[in-house]
Amino acid sequence: MKIDRLIGILSILLQQEKVTAPYLAEKFEVSRRTINRDIEDLCKAGIPVTTSQGVNGGISIMEGYVIERTLLTSSDMRAILAGLRSLDSVSGTNRYEQLMEKLSVGTSGMMTGDQHLLINLSSWYKASLAPKFEMIHHAIEHQNQIAFLYYSPKGESRREMEPYHLVFQWSSWYVWGWCEIRQDFRLFKLNRMEELSCTGKQFEKRQVPLPDLSSERIFPANFQAKARFAPDCKWRLIEEFGRESCIQQPDGSLLFTFGFTDKENLISWILTFGDKAELLEPAEIREELRQMGEQIFRKYS
Repeated sequence: MKIDRLIGILSILLQQEKVTAPYLAEKFEVSRRTINRDIEDLCKAGIPVTTSQGVNGGISIMEGYVIERTLLTSSDMRAILAGLRSLDSVSGTNRYEQLMEKLSVGTSGMMTGDQHLLINLSSWYKASLAPKFEMIHHAIEHQNQIAFLYYSPKGESRREMEPYHLVFQWSSWYVWGWCEIRQDFRLFKLNRMEELSCTGKQFEKRQVPLPDLSSERIFPANFQAKARFAPDCKWRLIEEFGRESCIQQPDGSLLFTFGFTDKENLISWILTFGDKAELLEPAEIREELRQMGEQIFRKYS
């Protein structure tokens, strides 16, 4: 929507000293001509946006300009403040609640009434997550390197990195930044980080690409799995993989088909269903499961 794009452009201009039209066009996936029309509309709305030509040219907003609250409806404000409130749920502070109070001043009752949008971004590990979140947040703001012990499927390793973004994805928190060991940008899960500390080293900001978090890249479907499930497993299949993942059979059982990245993930997942699931394909993984079952039987005999 155009109004969303205008608010987005205004937000960028309030945070950055100067940007270019090609940058905004790529950011909002529109043409430069559309961006130029948007800038004209912002000027008509009384927002002091200026453009300059040349090597150091670009689009900027007059220094000291403060956004008028009348640009945002009460619904817009409630959505913004619900998002801010959610950050306190993971940080363990009231920093964002205080910011909410500042934004609410002078809104003439705009924020009164029930808050029906409740977001909690914390996890079962809130006690250990909040200090990590705060330390990384501080390191990002002050361009400080961090160091930590990291646990991954490949083993344990000591890492040093330049943190750039805190990312909430797949119901977990991650930090995206430059890894000194890999000499590349990497995504690290906060719950797998231990002995986190600031190294005291400052870094110069790099050109930071946003992480590609598409399912196709992170979880590529390397093979198709087919399995039969008991009828009472339906809720879980729908919750985890969607309604299209299973088809009910005449006998009431559920025929499940989905793409998996690796066999370890498939095997560990299918075993959580106990005897209510039977893997049909791939045949080689079915055989591996059978052998695993025999080993388990012998161990508990």
